[in-house]
Amino acid sequence: MTSPEGLYVYAIVRGVPADPGTGIDGAPLHVVTIDGGLSAVVHHHAGGPYTGADDEVRRWVVEHNDAVDRLWQRRSTLLPMTFNVIVAGTEEESARGRLEDWLTTHAEELLARLDQLDDRVELRVEIGLDQQETARGDPGAEAVRAELEGRPPGVQRLLRKKLDRIERDVTGALADELYQEYRRRLAGVSQELTENRSARAEPGVVPVLSFSLLVRQEEREAVGRELAAIRDEQPAARIRYLGPWPPYSFADVSDAPTS
Repeated sequence: MTSPEGLYVYAIVRGVPADPGTGIDGAPLHVVTIDGGLSAVVHHHAGGPYTGADDEVRRWVVEHNDAVDRLWQRRSTLLPMTFNVIVAGTEEESARGRLEDWLTTHAEELLARLDQLDDRVELRVEIGLDQQETARGDPGAEAVRAELEGRPPGVQRLLRKKLDRIERDVTGALADELYQEYRRRLAGVSQELTENRSARAEPGVVPVLSFSLLVRQEEREAVGRELAAIRDEQPAARIRYLGPWPPYSFADVSDAPTS
């Protein structure tokens, strides 16, 4: 027996998008709308979650994000869903019925969140410290650097490990000091922020923070100015500034009827 068809959900929007386009694997996008003008953009989906080889999953994620981004560019405000949100049908109720019920039950809070995200974008800011630059002039680090001169290769390897440990300790201490200050400054140029705990710094860089910021379209330049000031004040700072994106980190749609 085949399982009832489901609906793969890309985003929640106001109104009914004209020609919503295509999604993963070129699937035509459709719209499920309830009274009051709240809609979900979906494609019909007969299987379970998308799983496969890493390269294939990455392609699907990109196609999902591209579909959401096209909708966002045209409508400016939406609640984007993360990859693999699928509303399953049951023997008792279709996926469309379950999705309509959920939209109706949560319409007030979904519309309120759409209001809160109107004309907002998500930016990602990552700040780290170059450990060599930070530890430059530190007595312990300078002593090890001086000791490296003329030593045999085996001894040099041990000394370089010691130097790396000293540099990371010195840089980690400074990163701890700077975290609250930089967080406060980013909060001052954004409406909301949330920490990205999965961020990974490049080799030789000790992370200070990684945040997603919710910012008004017209206030994006204020974020850039604040980051430029941080870079000027702290030569060891290494800054990544990404976006703008649809507000994935702030959509707060966690209880869709996916099972």
